[in-house]
Amino acid sequence: MSDVELSDDHGRLDLDRVHSWLATSYWSPGVSREKVVAAARGSQVVGAYDRSGQIGYARLATDTATYAWLCDVWVAQEARGRGVGRLVVERCLERCREWGVRRVMLATKDAHGLYESYAFTPLEVGRFLELRPAQEPTD
Repeated sequence: MSDVELSDDHGRLDLDRVHSWLATSYWSPGVSREKVVAAARGSQVVGAYDRSGQIGYARLATDTATYAWLCDVWVAQEARGRGVGRLVVERCLERCREWGVRRVMLATKDAHGLYESYAFTPLEVGRFLELRPAQEPTD
């Protein structure tokens, strides 16, 4: 896709646009812009761009050595069906290979087929645990 450019440059991100996408996602509905900005700053990112501006995004929460969590993968509605999601995921996985990351994890409600095409497999139930720290009241 020669009309799509990928970039790892944090400064190029259209964080207003990324926030508008993520705030309407099923995994982070209503997330604040401040949280989106903080998450991007603390992560490795990939943006996808065409002549219209930013059309895709993904974030790797990683130590760049042993572990990465692939998250916030999003393609703008008007760019879907063009392979942009695949390009962004492939760039993220390429980076993980370069760093020698041993485990890449993710969670998805509706894109299992996409990720299985990259050899992601379901986790063993009961092996992994989760902690969700209490949220501060917002009033």
